[in-house]
Amino acid sequence: MDKKYDYLVVGAGLYGAVFAHEAKKCGKSVLVLEKRSHIAGNVYCEDVEGIKVHKYGAHIFHTNNTEVWEYLNQFTDFNRFTNSPVANYKGELYSLPFNMYTFNKMWGVVTPLDAAAKIEEQKAEMAGKEPENLEEQAISLVGRDIFEKLVKGYTEKQWGRDCKDLPAFIIKRLPVRLTFDNNYFNALYQGIPTGGYTKMVENMLDGIEVICDTNYLEEKEKWDAMADKVVYTGPIDAYFGFSLGYLQYRSVRFENELLDMPNFQGNAAVNYTDRETPWTRIIEHKWFTFGKDEAGNDLPKTVISREYSSEWKPGDEPYYPVNDETNGALYKQYRELADKEANVIFGGRLGEYKYYDMDAVVASALAMAKQELK
Repeated sequence: MDKKYDYLVVGAGLYGAVFAHEAKKCGKSVLVLEKRSHIAGNVYCEDVEGIKVHKYGAHIFHTNNTEVWEYLNQFTDFNRFTNSPVANYKGELYSLPFNMYTFNKMWGVVTPLDAAAKIEEQKAEMAGKEPENLEEQAISLVGRDIFEKLVKGYTEKQWGRDCKDLPAFIIKRLPVRLTFDNNYFNALYQGIPTGGYTKMVENMLDGIEVICDTNYLEEKEKWDAMADKVVYTGPIDAYFGFSLGYLQYRSVRFENELLDMPNFQGNAAVNYTDRETPWTRIIEHKWFTFGKDEAGNDLPKTVISREYSSEWKPGDEPYYPVNDETNGALYKQYRELADKEANVIFGGRLGEYKYYDMDAVVASALAMAKQELK
């Protein structure tokens, strides 16, 4: 039986959409299957009262890769959003990443020289000692005050365990800027797609057949019979029926609220860095685009999302791969199985069990498409 499609792409997120677009451009026939009821994967934005809400958490595009930036600008243009989060520690507000505004609020210092001296004084308690855990590593980098107020509580909520029980390597470095620069990513290109990410992915998939609400793995043989090759962007362990065990993730839970006010916190992201506040941060989605996309945008309402970090269990949404030694070894075993699947390409955050920024996902998909479609 002749195959109906050259490529079956499983997953309509960034990786799948980029590959599908490139394959179609090369004259290949493509079918995209998506398990969810919508395209765009975790960058999906839904419209609530005229506000583009990042349903699966805040996604701020940033890159130093000119090729990726120019590639995406075929499908959208980006606004001028710059990520400048604020930290709330028991009602005290601090600028992030750590910069002169932070140090002035923390210690009253005014000059970079004074700030540097204060940091060195704070780091002294770890002098000559090799950090044995995350707490000691953070203190060796920025000192006790910043650790206690801006690192400890947030990190413990993120990982669900005490900083003394976390390995030092999790924090290889902490950005310290002796300037008044609060641009978090400090990337050459940064912004949010005008009209939202969903529109951008929709443009990528223009002219390509997409079927949503369809779980490829439930009828794998049927779908495999329809295409010469499969591009699989789902969890690699799920593809093999979890036969070697489950890979672990950290998960995130969101509580969304539509508020009858124009402005809740005045910033897109506010991190809650004390241990007592149960959420890690509040996102106010309006500020990703408000005043940057539509002139005269004066929406009277706002949408906020409280974000809670949680342990992952089977059935939860997998967000962040736990790239420790145990999971690395298990992924390697799955990778060996994947290498034997002659007509399947495994790609993306879940397919490769790898934490990817958005620009790296796009770059990876482009590289694979170039190699595959040459």
